[in-house]
Amino acid sequence: MSKILLCDGHNLAFRAFYGIKELNRSDGFPTNMIHGWLRSFWKIEDDLRPKHVRVFFDKGGATRRESLLPSYKENRGAPPEDFSNQLEWVKKLSKALGYGVHERSGLEADDLIASAVEIYKKSNESVLMVSADKDLAQLICPGVEQLLPPPTANPRLGWRFLNEEGVIHKFGVPPSAILDYLAIIGDQSDNIPGLKGVGPKTACKWLKEFHNLENLIQNAGRIKPKRFCSLIYEKKDDLRRNIELIRLESDVHLDLNDLGPPDFVLMEEIFKDLEMRKSWEEAKKRYNQI
Repeated sequence: MSKILLCDGHNLAFRAFYGIKELNRSDGFPTNMIHGWLRSFWKIEDDLRPKHVRVFFDKGGATRRESLLPSYKENRGAPPEDFSNQLEWVKKLSKALGYGVHERSGLEADDLIASAVEIYKKSNESVLMVSADKDLAQLICPGVEQLLPPPTANPRLGWRFLNEEGVIHKFGVPPSAILDYLAIIGDQSDNIPGLKGVGPKTACKWLKEFHNLENLIQNAGRIKPKRFCSLIYEKKDDLRRNIELIRLESDVHLDLNDLGPPDFVLMEEIFKDLEMRKSWEEAKKRYNQI
């Protein structure tokens, strides 16, 4: 069955940015990320033949999460200037290719993807979330899978599919327990602190025994190793806060009736402005414009 692709724009843009180096227009403007983005999406289209492609971008931080934890994602810092300079071109190119492009001030791409998943589930559409972000594993269920890009450390692994069974194999818990699992161990990439000294194996063991985080807190006195009993009780508010930080918003209103065919006039304008002549020639062949 042909799937609808829900793509994490910033996640994939960073991969494209670091995947190709030192490509520039004649005036020095960087184009490496734009080239990488185009090649990645054309390959995905060729391999998967999706029904539709939608791309979701972060915009203006994460208002709700930053109010809960002011240091949320503080460890990341500002993106490189060359990345920021190319991002609007990537969005413009995505629209020209006929993809849906979505962003909402104060929300992250993951929240928009979660909301799109809920909409498509109601219409029994099969969706594939394209991102390396582990938070999306909480959404995996029948009809909803994740496509993980090749890891930067080992690109030979290639693109990998993650379904319900794959989540259990990768994390040790099912998708329904991912929220509790990440709340316990924390998420270093988002600067969310977990329980000090508690790793994935211990978190999995506790969740198998107590089923969810709230039940774990209520049974803090029975926890093994015993040294964590008082820590869980002392940090119970932080653990509950972590749940709210990691929980994705799935009720954002989205207009999913905005898709159209590729815009060849805009595509030609972009490729000529960026001096991507070979890409324009390839595009004309791909979309039967010659």
